[in-house]
Amino acid sequence: MRPTSVSVLIVAALAAAAVGWLLLSFSYSLLPQLPWSPVIVLAVLAVAEGLLAQNTSARIQRKPGTPRVDPLAVARYVALAKASALVGALSAGFSAGLLAWLVLEPTKAARDDRPTAIGGLIAAALLVGAALWLERACRVPPDPDRTDENDSDRPSGRR
Repeated sequence: MRPTSVSVLIVAALAAAAVGWLLLSFSYSLLPQLPWSPVIVLAVLAVAEGLLAQNTSARIQRKPGTPRVDPLAVARYVALAKASALVGALSAGFSAGLLAWLVLEPTKAARDDRPTAIGGLIAAALLVGAALWLERACRVPPDPDRTDENDSDRPSGRR
């Protein structure tokens, strides 16, 4: 599994921003006020993944007082981090598209929805950051006791 590509996250965010803009431009008058619940969910996920990243990093680096980490759990954390980074990028892009449209709209309803869009953008960006941190925390550090393949004491098979 390769690390999450920042370019993929940027393209996803830009596509979601375009969808958010188009969705609001065609149906804003039909929508109720933007809810805060997605913002809260994204923020809670960001905090949870940040704490998980900190804990996992300490366990992988074998800091004193930390238990060993289960390799299967780390694989699950990486999958969670990759999925969360993409969801966060899509949410950030969508919120950015909403915010851009709301800033240009002169109505009172649009002004009232701006804090929710700003909160969504911030929470989604925090989720992307926490997910990338968790993904990085799951990397196995180089083992200082291990020697390079060329410097090993094993016979090379050549005579």
